[in-house]
Amino acid sequence: MRAIAWSLAIYATLLGAVWCGQDRLLFHPTVLAPDHAFAFGDDVHEVGIEVPGARLSALHLRLPAPRGVIVFLHGNAGSLDSWFTNTAAWRRANYDLFMIDYRGFGKSTGAIESEAQLRADARAAWDHVAPQYEGKPRVVYGRSLGTALAAGLAAEVQPDLTVLVSPYRSMVELGGEHYPWVPTALLRYPLRTEDDAARIEGPVVIFHGEGDTLIPISHAEAIAARVPHAELVRLPGAGHDDVHDHPRYREALTAALARLR
Repeated sequence: MRAIAWSLAIYATLLGAVWCGQDRLLFHPTVLAPDHAFAFGDDVHEVGIEVPGARLSALHLRLPAPRGVIVFLHGNAGSLDSWFTNTAAWRRANYDLFMIDYRGFGKSTGAIESEAQLRADARAAWDHVAPQYEGKPRVVYGRSLGTALAAGLAAEVQPDLTVLVSPYRSMVELGGEHYPWVPTALLRYPLRTEDDAARIEGPVVIFHGEGDTLIPISHAEAIAARVPHAELVRLPGAGHDDVHDHPRYREALTAALARLR
């Protein structure tokens, strides 16, 4: 009995640590100095977005006569310094790019406290930039962690195109696969991509590496099943972090953007 009691005590302690520390498990920001200078070219402009209790750092690639804009919600690690890359591809496609760092990432102040806060910040980014592109294609793009935020935002604003790269059905499903011993009731960030994606009315393109071991392609398949009008682009040989290097990704994304009017 004493061994059982000790086991239960240790288990309860572990669960308490998960409850208190899941922000550190989910989010791995790179913090940049307030005076950090981004070096992405003269057509990339630094923007600050005031939100309750914080100021979000954002970068805006602004071309002379863009076809439209892509609002990009990045993954769970790094900062704009590592995510605002491959700008040459966006220039070739003639689309402006707008990307925020979440609270505590890069030069953004504050700290992530809840899923509702994260979603509100994504909406603030959209509300800041989207009105500048009335009459032009507006795209919501999410990568990895950002796919849940992108799907939720797209369900609200119904953009001209939604792009989900390496998405997960929900953090409940993904967490259950990686940490089956953790009760789902403890998750403070359920991030239900699948449910939100089902509410998107416009075109949806999903990219997923067939070799992704962090988020298996079965997640993308399940989302595509819930969104009959979605296009699922499988990337043979691609994992989680090298999707953007795959020729099929570049071809299909370029084609999807070119179809917008």
